[in-house]
Amino acid sequence: MKINNFIYILLAAYFATFLRITINNNFFVSIIGSFLVGFFISRRLSDSTEKILLSGFFSCFTSFSGFINFLYTILNQGDWIKFIFFFNLIIIVNLFTMVFGFWISRKIT
Repeated sequence: MKINNFIYILLAAYFATFLRITINNNFFVSIIGSFLVGFFISRRLSDSTEKILLSGFFSCFTSFSGFINFLYTILNQGDWIKFIFFFNLIIIVNLFTMVFGFWISRKIT
């Protein structure tokens, strides 16, 4: 991999982190990120563009640290039912959102 690609990945990660801090809503960020990941993985991107987007931008934008912190808080409260509900809800909603983004991308091409 060329040094330019590392710089582009770093810049994409920086921009994604800035957006994540600006939006400040873990669930909304997760939904947007899942949709866009699905949208872009359906495209035939070059290897370097795919690495820049998926490894640089989306890995920082949709990091699950907020998701894990939310679940950890619920778990510490001892509410297992709520924990299981939100865990499954977040995973299922994000998965379907990613599939929807993939489907939309295929429909418009």
